[in-house]
Amino acid sequence: MTQVDLLHLDKTYDNGHPAVQDVTLHVPSGKITALLGPSGCGKTTTLKMIAGLLEPTRGDILFGGDSVLHLPAEKRTAVMAFQNHLLFPYMSVGENVGFGLKMRGENKATRHKRVADLLELVQLAGYADRRPNQLSGGQQQRVALARALITEPEVLLLDEPLSNLDAHLREEMRTLILNLQRQLGITTIFVTHDQEEALFMGDQVAVMNGGRIEQLGTPEAIFHQPQTRFVAEFIGQTDFLPGAVTREGVETALGMLPQQLSVATGTAVEIALRADDVLLEPDENGRGRILSRQFVGIAYIYKVGLPDGTIVHSWQPHSSRLAIDSCVRVSLTDAHALSCFVSGQAL
Repeated sequence: MTQVDLLHLDKTYDNGHPAVQDVTLHVPSGKITALLGPSGCGKTTTLKMIAGLLEPTRGDILFGGDSVLHLPAEKRTAVMAFQNHLLFPYMSVGENVGFGLKMRGENKATRHKRVADLLELVQLAGYADRRPNQLSGGQQQRVALARALITEPEVLLLDEPLSNLDAHLREEMRTLILNLQRQLGITTIFVTHDQEEALFMGDQVAVMNGGRIEQLGTPEAIFHQPQTRFVAEFIGQTDFLPGAVTREGVETALGMLPQQLSVATGTAVEIALRADDVLLEPDENGRGRILSRQFVGIAYIYKVGLPDGTIVHSWQPHSSRLAIDSCVRVSLTDAHALSCFVSGQAL
């Protein structure tokens, strides 16, 4: 098991575009770190620099405390699996999985045993003689994963490995990768734009935006304690309730909220609300008006308009059938625990 450290990593392309800017990150040994962010945020560029497929403009990359900048990709103890499996169509499953060992000059008996072990590990025992075109997308992804693991790398790099799978297979593969990582104890860094995937799989999550890390923390901290407005907005459906700081708390369209903030009276703030923070009750004198209702299987999501034009959303149980255009009383589950932002930064 190897820890990975990125030190002030920059990558500027020839056209002058700064893809990665001053990224410093500690990846603990034997853990999963998720690089999460929208398209173009620099997460895949960062992964490729770790793999040795791109050269940083500035900074350093350490494996186990030693710089690997001077090492080409094939000499680093890391292997990268892409979202497109890139299996060799003319080779069998077993030949695909064992390709890395063959290139190393391992004998046939060793290759055969390691391939059999890996195929059993990814739940494809008995598939060694099949061709890639005889497999489902999920099975092809498992073959690609086994091929990446066959050389026993110290660091596993995954670039959106589940993005081409349907919802059911994604869930299945998440669990498989998580179980494999726990069993093998391999240091893993994976790139995703899927918030649920990052929170489910990551021991720690680095949220990236504009080539920088906006926040690094546990999944729970990222979700419940966002440090910037961007993180709050990107992680889950979030609404922002404008307010002004007073001596009593924060004055909003929902009335006075009890937050005691260490900023000057009159400061404009935004309070982050998720749908499970918002409670609704029928009330003809209520401040909210039901604008729409959407059935999402496990609940209804109501879109509610407030007097100042702010829109908030609320999860409600199946038993709740609030009428469109009806008035409701809007309250919050725990106003003390809500995140507040000034100029995009958490207080």
